[in-house]
Amino acid sequence: MVTTEIRRDPITGKRMPIKGHLVELRDRIAKSVIAMVITTAISFIFAKTMIEILKAPARGIEFQSITPTENIAVYFKVALAGGFIIAMPFLVYQAIAFIAPGLTSKERKTILQLLPFITLLFATGVAFAYFVALPPAMGFLGGFLGDVSPNVWRLSEYISVVTRMILYVGLVFETPLIIMILARMGLVTPQWLANKRKLWIVLAFILSALITPTMDPINQSIIAIPLIILLELSIILSRFVYKKRETKKSEEATENV
Repeated sequence: MVTTEIRRDPITGKRMPIKGHLVELRDRIAKSVIAMVITTAISFIFAKTMIEILKAPARGIEFQSITPTENIAVYFKVALAGGFIIAMPFLVYQAIAFIAPGLTSKERKTILQLLPFITLLFATGVAFAYFVALPPAMGFLGGFLGDVSPNVWRLSEYISVVTRMILYVGLVFETPLIIMILARMGLVTPQWLANKRKLWIVLAFILSALITPTMDPINQSIIAIPLIILLELSIILSRFVYKKRETKKSEEATENV
C-alpha cells in the first residue's frame, strides 16, 4: 500500500501528509518572495552607487549603452542582484529548513544558529570575487589586444558578467556549511569526501572555468585554489559533525537495548 505521508512535522514529529508538505513549500516560497521584494526595494535606492562600484575593477575602460532602454535595464538588474545578495542568508535558511527531512525543533534551532555563518561565508565569497578575482580578470580582458583596438565595453554585458561572477563565488563559498549539513544528515561521510578528493579538484577547476570570464589558467586558479581550500575545510568540519552524529546514534541504540 502506497502512503501519502513523506516527511515529519518539525514541531510534533508526526508524519506530514502531501498537502501539508505543499503548504509548507508555498509558505516558504511566499516568505522568500516577500524578502526579495523588500531587499530589492532597498537596493533600488542605491542602484546608481552600486553600478559605479561594480565599474571600479574595469579601470581605464570606456562604457557605452546601445539601446534606449539599456540603462534602465542595467539599473533594475543591479537592484535585483543587490536584493538577492542582501536576502541570501534568509533564502538559504528557507531552502535548508524545507529540504532537510525529519527536521526537529532542535535542528531548526541549529539552523538559526548557523545563519550568521551563512551570512559570513556568502559575504566572504562576494568580497573575494570583487577585491581579489575581478581586478586581474578585468585587467586581462581590458589589456588583451588593447594596442590594436581600444576597448569600449557595453555596460549591460559588463554588469551581467560581474554580477554573475560575484553571485556564483558567493554561493560557492557556502560549500563548507552545505557539506556540514549533509554530513549531519548522514547523506555524506568524511571518508567518502576524502576518497573523492581528486575528483573535487578537477571539478573545482571546471567550475572556476565556468565562473571566470577569462580563459587563462592564472585567473581560473584564483577561483579554483580557494574552492579546493574550502573543500579541505569541509572535510575537516564534516569529520567533527559526522563523529558527533554517530556517537549520538550509538548512545540511543544503547539506551534502547
